[in-house]
Amino acid sequence: MMTVAETCLKAKENLSAIAFASEKDMNAMLSAAAAALRAHAAEIIAENAPDVAACTRGAQFVDRLMLDEKRIDGIAVGLEKLIELRSPVGEVLEERMLYNGLQLRRVRVPFGVIGIIYEARPNVTADAVGLAIKSGNAVVLRGSKDALRSNRAIVRVMKNAIRGAGFNPEFIQLIEDATHEGAEQFMKMNGVIDVLIPRGSAGLIRNTLLNATVPVIETGTGNCHIYFEKTADIAKAIPILINAKTQRTSVCNACESLLIDESFASAHLVEIVRALRDKNVEIVACEKCRAILPELAPATEDDYAAEFLCLKISVKIVSGVEEAIAHINMYGTHHSDCIVTEDAAAAEKFLNEVDSAAVYSNASTRFTDGFEFGLGAEMGISTQKLHARGPMGLRELTSYKYQIRGNGQVRG
Repeated sequence: MMTVAETCLKAKENLSAIAFASEKDMNAMLSAAAAALRAHAAEIIAENAPDVAACTRGAQFVDRLMLDEKRIDGIAVGLEKLIELRSPVGEVLEERMLYNGLQLRRVRVPFGVIGIIYEARPNVTADAVGLAIKSGNAVVLRGSKDALRSNRAIVRVMKNAIRGAGFNPEFIQLIEDATHEGAEQFMKMNGVIDVLIPRGSAGLIRNTLLNATVPVIETGTGNCHIYFEKTADIAKAIPILINAKTQRTSVCNACESLLIDESFASAHLVEIVRALRDKNVEIVACEKCRAILPELAPATEDDYAAEFLCLKISVKIVSGVEEAIAHINMYGTHHSDCIVTEDAAAAEKFLNEVDSAAVYSNASTRFTDGFEFGLGAEMGISTQKLHARGPMGLRELTSYKYQIRGNGQVRG
């Protein structure tokens, strides 16, 4: 087994294999990898099974970890969708002639070597490789020990396919050292790793931000809110809430907190609670809610800030859109938040003033996703403001440089 440093250096040494690849070659790699994932699905599932069997971290963690033929086909479809997208590499962002006759051009370029540190989501392995290929980047993957066998299988299948198509796949590397010491060494590979992207729990992201010396793009946890404004249409509101909360609970764009205007709650709280309970959602609520329905469990300050990742939700009655916005900006994680309303002015105020990467009017937060946004796969959902925000697709995995063409000019 190679050390962390050796693994990272090998990716950097082979960077030119993808950084200067033509778009035709990028697409050929993606096509070969997608076909191989389908062809070797049984092999990947066989390697995934022991990972799933050994997992003791709860149902939502198992859901993220588990692979079957349908999920593997979905991963392959994601790679094929990247083929349909134009590579951003070489895109001219700006071009002009300077006063002195110099021709200035600003051009999109790959980051170089991207490091991905993530937990038990083996689909991230294939998504990250696909995005790296189409954005011209080398990639070093560091998944958790929970998914090591699954990740090995996916990387092996993809690299063999790329090699079989006539290309050098060694710009793709998987760190097999699953120790905490190995993770911390990875976070400090300055000069080799150009940017590090953590994807996973709040603990993983916090640990990466605290310990990394490599530049980090923060992908955030998701305490996502839905706010039922006083003019909301209940026929829209409940389906949006149920989809956002229960369609898949273990993901960062699932709803964790519900805010309800006090007049809307007076008319509809019983109906809303019934709909949630019909889906086996555990509810913790504010005292105003409990005045209407005393059987509801009380919510704590920690509940308002929590990413539950399960069938649990906090519910709070608010006095209007101003209080809803203030609550979200205080307790939220700047990920995805939604207002359900028939008041255009309230919708615009919410869309403009909620400080999150994705802000919705009358739609489920579950749409915050690279596929849904037409970006192909995503490297994660960035909740920071420097460089990238929201789903990180191909363009978010590039930087730019200036190219200046002259004819002998010197500065006086």
